[in-house]
Amino acid sequence: MQGRRRVLSGVQPTGSLHIGNYLGAIRNWVESQSEYDNFFCVVDLHALTVPHDREALKDNTRNTAALYLACGIDPEVSTIFIQSHIPAHAELAWLLNCITPLNWLERMIQFKEKALKQGENVGVGLLDYPVLMAADILLYDTDRVPVGEDQKQHLELTRDIARRFNDQFGDTLKIPEPLIRAEGARVMSLQDGTMKMSKSDPTEMSRIHLLDDPDTIHKKIKRCKTDAIRELAFDPDRPEAMNLLTLYQVLSNKTKETVEQECSQMRGWGDFKTALTEVIIDNLLPIQQKYYKVIAEPGYLDQVLRSGTEKAAAVANETLRRVKQALGLYSL
Repeated sequence: MQGRRRVLSGVQPTGSLHIGNYLGAIRNWVESQSEYDNFFCVVDLHALTVPHDREALKDNTRNTAALYLACGIDPEVSTIFIQSHIPAHAELAWLLNCITPLNWLERMIQFKEKALKQGENVGVGLLDYPVLMAADILLYDTDRVPVGEDQKQHLELTRDIARRFNDQFGDTLKIPEPLIRAEGARVMSLQDGTMKMSKSDPTEMSRIHLLDDPDTIHKKIKRCKTDAIRELAFDPDRPEAMNLLTLYQVLSNKTKETVEQECSQMRGWGDFKTALTEVIIDNLLPIQQKYYKVIAEPGYLDQVLRSGTEKAAAVANETLRRVKQALGLYSL
């Protein structure tokens, strides 16, 4: 690991992982894991910021970790752990709260959007979510953080908090940089090409879960939204066409030109949906086979998580020690 830059990233266990999570983030983690010292977290504490079912949260947390492995994250190369298993996350979040101006949090776009949805049920945790995210990142002396458009503001807040801490208490926290990859696919809803595919969307028909069986995939693609234009083309003014053709291109590892050539031979959306269904099933089959193998092997997943927790905790606790020392907290 010596000399490799450290990367941290994670996914909330608020539902079953879908193909947007895979193509937008996890596949990139897998392809680049040999280049970095990777820490991949299941961020279950973040899942508490919205109403949840406690049994579903337990199951989804375990399933998300298993899917990390099934998608190709190698525990011999990367560190996999669950956020709540390391108390330093919550403790550092509190310490950072004490130096973070309230108006920094009030201006966060995602808080405003989610607060509107939750109405009177908004908890302090939703407002404070970005500080916990900052703690997640800063605990591991992270060099690079993979970010999409919807997380850029949160990473910039993390950088601002770290700078503010260092200015007030001395050079203690590493300032992370964004890791922006050109090929990170932004997968949109199957029911609305202008909206990002999301686990929180109330309709299951909006997304393909990584564990969907072939019949379910066939049904969802058959009913996905297209448009009235017969010609199949990468056209930004046609969000559904752009989304579906991009999904096919990324999963088939073909160029736009090759996909456009194939589409020119099709009779319309019916033919295309058949081809898209087949390529999705082909891509998900090896992930599903590995997932069920991981789940079936007694003790394997828990051992991976224990090992990851031990390694992550050693790094996190050292950072927390430095922060507490810098703040002037008394230690024995």
